[in-house]
Amino acid sequence: MSCTLSLAVTILCWLTLGSVERPPRPHIYSIGYVGFKATNLEKSSVFYTGLLGLRQYPSDRPDASSTSFRIHEFQDLLLIKSDAPVKGSFLESIGFVVDNLEQMRTFLSSRNVAFSDTTSGPNGPHAISVTNPEGHRIIFLESPLESVIQIDSHQQMSNRIIHAGFVVHDRAAEDRFYKDILGFHLYWQGGRKDDETDFVNMQVPDGTDWIEYMLNVPTDADHHTLGAMNHIALGVADIKAAREQLIKNGWKPGEEPKIGRGGKWMLNLYDPDDTRVEFMEFTPTQKPCCSEYTGPHPKP
Repeated sequence: MSCTLSLAVTILCWLTLGSVERPPRPHIYSIGYVGFKATNLEKSSVFYTGLLGLRQYPSDRPDASSTSFRIHEFQDLLLIKSDAPVKGSFLESIGFVVDNLEQMRTFLSSRNVAFSDTTSGPNGPHAISVTNPEGHRIIFLESPLESVIQIDSHQQMSNRIIHAGFVVHDRAAEDRFYKDILGFHLYWQGGRKDDETDFVNMQVPDGTDWIEYMLNVPTDADHHTLGAMNHIALGVADIKAAREQLIKNGWKPGEEPKIGRGGKWMLNLYDPDDTRVEFMEFTPTQKPCCSEYTGPHPKP
């Protein structure tokens, strides 16, 4: 195709060529890890290993400022020690697994998204970091975690992080980042009332995990509210069986299982820093409120 015609045609031509030649986005398959701040790693470890049955393994950081818990060989929960009292969100970062990190660098550059190489996260330097519009760090990991720890499936409560949720004050800005640039798509949305939208589930483009926008949260929300909003969800096949196993693991029942607005059974626990750990069945048992699901459901 030649671009040697009139000025207007030349401009149109180059714009067309530029749009065609923009580098493609690499595949984004799943959540690779979620990182939270913690005020007492030892106390938190009792919760995650004792009640949830997760396998803990040491951090690569020489100052022992973090610890990780294996969900399965492709997913971790990361806790980062905070020496000072934490104000605001305890959510530190979310990692996503991609198939080509170099391609992601090229892709982000073509979209004018600032990024940097990072050694944070559970698998060292093979990652890049960006910041989403809400100020959270988003990490892209090229490959599964290197060390594989055997899972005690009898004790471990879940082998899958199915979503991570966080407070969103500007949905349009988040959509520009996750939907328009990264290719996430709407999985489900709904609210506490049928005519409200408080929860927006955005599914990764090449898998079934999702992030959840937690909308309509006051800017002066207290610590417990922020801990409930900035959360992770662990998938289980049977919420009642999960409840029984939690009791066997030493949990003192608090909230009871309930069917959420999305039609799925769920049960909430809170770690020592009031970060919510939501157990959720993989598939709905009744029709969801507000909207239909538009993507595949996760599996164990």
